[in-house]
Amino acid sequence: MVYKWLDIVHAAWPARCLLCAGTAPRGRDLCGDCAADLPTNGYACQRCALPLGGGGGLSGECGGCRSRPPPFDALVAPYRYAPPLHTLIAELKFGGRLAAGRVMADLLADALVDRVVPDLIVPLPLHPRRLARRGFNQAAELAARLSRRLDCPAAFAGLQRRRDTSAQAALDRRARRRNLAGAFVWAGERPPPARVALVDDVVTTGSTASAAARALRRAGANWIEVWAVARTPNRRSDG
Repeated sequence: MVYKWLDIVHAAWPARCLLCAGTAPRGRDLCGDCAADLPTNGYACQRCALPLGGGGGLSGECGGCRSRPPPFDALVAPYRYAPPLHTLIAELKFGGRLAAGRVMADLLADALVDRVVPDLIVPLPLHPRRLARRGFNQAAELAARLSRRLDCPAAFAGLQRRRDTSAQAALDRRARRRNLAGAFVWAGERPPPARVALVDDVVTTGSTASAAARALRRAGANWIEVWAVARTPNRRSDG
């Protein structure tokens, strides 16, 4: 969580766009043209934010959410996982470029201005072994910035991942749920508050977010939102 230091650096140096290296508005790291090229997720399920086909307008809930309501109450993902946004996500997640996380957190914060601020922000945790390999948790970096932008407390150790689960991509819906069963646990000194926002960079199938939401609900949270920068157009989602 180093964004306070990055703010100081940005005040002293001209901003450059992380995507095209052109001049960017100070403190944003993304020029107007590249910002306009980001793939917005305007036509999507109102419950799980799954990108849907068709034109504009409200879509209601997708078939998956109608038949199997997810354990979270809403998912906010203002962008689709597509070029050029996928470059920023990879720069943070695999390249450790924290400035990309700053940009993504600000984009997400801008999309949340009309929503009720929760009682607590909780980043989706990594298993300790994976955290040791990567050196940081990208969800925690986003949550730290969002906490400052929204003036909302964040808990970085409350939700813990106690099983290092295998990759989800090749599994069907039932296998994904079995793979994640019991993977998350609330370990805070006190139960979570009523309204919690669970933060991650990308939601793919929704299985991981659902497993984490179940753990939060078991611990006592009543309203759980998932906040992600992007959502993949994956119709195999379980919510």
